[in-house]
Amino acid sequence: MSLETMQPNPTWDAASYEDAVNTLEAHNDEVVYTVWAGDWCKDCRKLLPDFGAALEAAAVSDDRINEIALDQDKQGPMVEEYDIEYIPTIVVENDDGEELTRFVESEDLPPAIWLAAELDERL
Repeated sequence: MSLETMQPNPTWDAASYEDAVNTLEAHNDEVVYTVWAGDWCKDCRKLLPDFGAALEAAAVSDDRINEIALDQDKQGPMVEEYDIEYIPTIVVENDDGEELTRFVESEDLPPAIWLAAELDERL
């Protein structure tokens, strides 16, 4: 993984988030997560270590996680193509490249929980 903020939080307790982990695991071979973030970003440092831990607990392979580091002007690869304005942003796509859902920093729940609920609803 290229973003330091995506390094799994070693104190994150997967058992406390069993439903989210089970959902992520159930779909771990049919979706791709693309994460736009910056190691300099306080919201990324707050939210992504737990998300990285959830992906690890769900046995999501590294080839299903794309990490895109943005500079402090929020510029980087595919920013315009995916209309990235706020970070972290996590886009979840199926293997055909169809966007299923996206998490943007302002959601009320942590990324793993929010995305698991969305995947439950859509898949």
